[in-house]
Amino acid sequence: MALTPSPFLQPLLAQPVAILGGGVSGEGVRALLAALGATGTVYDAKGADFTVKAAAGHLLAVFSPGFAPDHPWLARARTSGGECLTELDFAALCWSGRVVAITGTNGKTTLTEFLTHALRSIGRAAWATGNVGHSFAQLAAETAGGTKDAFAICEVSSFQAEMLQRLEPEAALWTNFAEDHLERHPGMEAYFSAKWNLVARTVPGGVLAGSSVVRFAKKFDRPLAADAAVPTEGSPADPRLVGTVFAEYPQRENFLLAAAWWRRTGLDERALITAAKTFRLGRHRLVCVAEHEGVGYWNDSKATNFHAVEAALARFPGAVILIAGGKGKGGDLAGFIHRIAPRVKHASLIGEVSTELAFHCSTFRVAHTSCATLAEAVRRAAELAVPGDQVLLSPGFASFDQFRNYEDRGDQFERLARELSAAANLR
Repeated sequence: MALTPSPFLQPLLAQPVAILGGGVSGEGVRALLAALGATGTVYDAKGADFTVKAAAGHLLAVFSPGFAPDHPWLARARTSGGECLTELDFAALCWSGRVVAITGTNGKTTLTEFLTHALRSIGRAAWATGNVGHSFAQLAAETAGGTKDAFAICEVSSFQAEMLQRLEPEAALWTNFAEDHLERHPGMEAYFSAKWNLVARTVPGGVLAGSSVVRFAKKFDRPLAADAAVPTEGSPADPRLVGTVFAEYPQRENFLLAAAWWRRTGLDERALITAAKTFRLGRHRLVCVAEHEGVGYWNDSKATNFHAVEAALARFPGAVILIAGGKGKGGDLAGFIHRIAPRVKHASLIGEVSTELAFHCSTFRVAHTSCATLAEAVRRAAELAVPGDQVLLSPGFASFDQFRNYEDRGDQFERLARELSAAANLR
């Protein structure tokens, strides 16, 4: 079935659309334009430049999340009289189904995947989309805009949320809020405001927010409806979740938000419990991937901010050998090291921030080694570890200084950890 452009979009498609950014979002926009019978031109920092002359040839520019509000290309598009839309906005204008938006500093990918899994388990059409690596535009193209009862469970990052104009989700679930992405946002309030734009665009009565979000909303004087608050911290163990990934924190927080939305939607919570028992976490999320000479090796490469590292460390009864570092994202590094110091036996430090991390480790008397590569960090950890120790890769930073992405970083760690055992077996 062919897609029909919305009345708002139709005149804007009379000329080729400027696609700003050639990554996952850009590819999705290209696919959706093709499904609409329209055309587009890709502009990317690694390819064609979006010049003033180029901007004049487009009525619409659709841009990827990597474009900050003050990016000169957006200014050029607007100056030329063009309309600028985020990829999520563009896709929303072509989507006929329901949208549930998921945001938060941590946990949003797991919550997105779990709600999709749970809805499918009861026979509903549902797709995980957005910041999970499958763009909303791509989904709209593949499903011809979906059907009215289909669910797009859409993970929304702060980069995607801050310039939304058209997306109007029926629900928005905000897991938590902590320090992150301060290389783009000039402070915590600006970071909160970026995500708050998603709240402002959500249908009234559709917002559900975890405990930390409620605290920061009060701090920044952002009014949340009383029924939006979901107590997600310090919840007692739920015997129904024993044996599931949600039995313990930090994943229990995700289940509590999912359950709140499930009940509000009028669905049977027993079906959600059943779905929890068959749900499996995605890779690179605090999983023991190898054991060598009585030492466990844990891959938590998805932990790209301080809050995620602290949540991972809280899972262990004693201090661990931590592998941390990467590409900086701003934030209070001194405060981070101070908080985790009691839980770290030794830190193997990698990446661009390793020198600064080493300075703070010295200040707070955390034993540490600066390592040029991940392989060196794993070797050093193995040398220091004794039976009963746990070696944890929970970097706390972006991966792009030394790796393609966090998956690449996690894959390399798993290979290195397993090679330790293989080498021992050959001796």
